[in-house]
Amino acid sequence: MGRGITVVGSLNADLVVGVRRLPAPGETVAGQDFRVFPGGKGANQAFAAARLAAGELPVSMVGRVGNDAYGGWLRQNLASAGVDVAHVGTLDGLPTGLGLITVDAAGQNQIVVVAGANGAFVPAALSEAHHAVHGAAVVLLQLEIPLPTVQTAARVGKEGGAVVILDPAPARAIADMLLRSVDYVTPNESELGTLTGAAAPATLRRSEAVTRARQLIARGARRIIVKMGRQGALLVTDSIEQLFPAFPVEAVDTTAAGDAFNAGLAFGLARGMTEAEAVRFASATAALCVTGVGAQPSMPSRAAVEELIARTPLHDRSSEP
Repeated sequence: MGRGITVVGSLNADLVVGVRRLPAPGETVAGQDFRVFPGGKGANQAFAAARLAAGELPVSMVGRVGNDAYGGWLRQNLASAGVDVAHVGTLDGLPTGLGLITVDAAGQNQIVVVAGANGAFVPAALSEAHHAVHGAAVVLLQLEIPLPTVQTAARVGKEGGAVVILDPAPARAIADMLLRSVDYVTPNESELGTLTGAAAPATLRRSEAVTRARQLIARGARRIIVKMGRQGALLVTDSIEQLFPAFPVEAVDTTAAGDAFNAGLAFGLARGMTEAEAVRFASATAALCVTGVGAQPSMPSRAAVEELIARTPLHDRSSEP
């Protein structure tokens, strides 16, 4: 196999509670069920990419877990999907990261993340995984590990000729240097608001999304893909704006939709798809993800994604307002 996908990021155990509706501040609501799923934005993306690659491309995970039952379980789960976990290290004295997730009857969620070992994943720890990052075709990054580690991984990936994708989640302000170090930034509407210094409305109009995306391009970003939910995925560069329509599905749990999108994008680009093909493939991957429950268990197979694309007509919405 040739160069594949390397994910540098977080691994969490997701503790998920189902409720009829999300609680207001200070309010207690009754939970309807409780389950534990493997998660963490980095691990979700690695798992999803491996499901899509199905052994055709190597997928590696670089991260840290605690020396506890959750850590071993997360490593084993990734390995079962075909992910190389040789660079998932164990840190004594820290817990494995946790995600505390509440999901309502409409599939919307609230998430609290406890960093644990993810927060201690410092840049120096990347030295033992240098080859995995430097030798990748695509490097996937998120913001659940320290920013200096993200920046170092982006630099090492670019030095090796990789396409570097940054999922700016959880949303926080990032330096221009990081924007200049990556090829794609893939915020959702809320994250785009945080990156541009102003809260985004509940429903972001395409024109405003383009304006905000171009603010990031002015700071050094190359290509922005705004994940706009039911509106679709909006690709913006200094000369292009194109909306790729969403695939119509019934959402059950939106927890890992963004992770599925990034994994689909990474797989498409690593496999040699055109940019447009890769974005459409990513959109279909995300659409299928929200029809299942749990982050990693809901990640679709490549066959399912290809089947959804084949039976869904492609409509050009690039000229819509």
